[in-house]
Amino acid sequence: MKKLVEIKDVLEFYRMLGFERLPIELKDFNKTDKIKRPVSNEITSIKNCRSKEKALIELRKELGDCKRCKLSQKRLNIVFGEGNPEAKLMFIGEAPGREEDEQGRPFVGEAGMVLTRLIEKMGFKRTDVYIANIVKCRPPMNRDPEPDEIELCKGFLEKQIEIINPKVIMSLGRISAMTLSGINKLKITAIRGKFFYFKDIPVMPTFHPAYLMRNPKDKWLTWNDAQKVLDKLAEK
Repeated sequence: MKKLVEIKDVLEFYRMLGFERLPIELKDFNKTDKIKRPVSNEITSIKNCRSKEKALIELRKELGDCKRCKLSQKRLNIVFGEGNPEAKLMFIGEAPGREEDEQGRPFVGEAGMVLTRLIEKMGFKRTDVYIANIVKCRPPMNRDPEPDEIELCKGFLEKQIEIINPKVIMSLGRISAMTLSGINKLKITAIRGKFFYFKDIPVMPTFHPAYLMRNPKDKWLTWNDAQKVLDKLAEK
């Protein structure tokens, strides 16, 4: 019975992330191939992943149909975040846009395509990393999130970070860097490319993908930042 409850929690977790089917490959058990049994460290990893999945499910339930700030008044969907609960690398943006609000998923519009290309250029897939935002609801007309909105929402992001415990975070844009660093009124051009720490986790601030769409010449700067992240991951 306990295993059935755990399976139900996992299915509910993937449903919340927008998956219509489980991201697994089914084997043909009629074939005579021998089944590879996981070694002990693989079993531990699976247990950790399930534990983190369950913790994220509980956090999403705690968030509920959030009405904590005025952003809830005009949103269509809460954009909780998605990705690998065991991710070594986490991306944190500012706020959902129109497409994200419609689909309930982070970075799925044009800016999301820019981020996906960066992730793939770094040698990962979107399913390898975890993606979230400072606030979970779309601000009207895509304006910047206001301080009171950030204050009421950031606790949920902090819990996501605590659960996932990534090795490195890439913050995308000024609002994300300001919130994670605790430094107000900073310029992303001044802080990008330089690591700071959020609760002992190294954070690399870089440009938001939407900015790169308007300023494609600065993509090479973001790639430099990404290479520093890869070096940091290699160190760890």
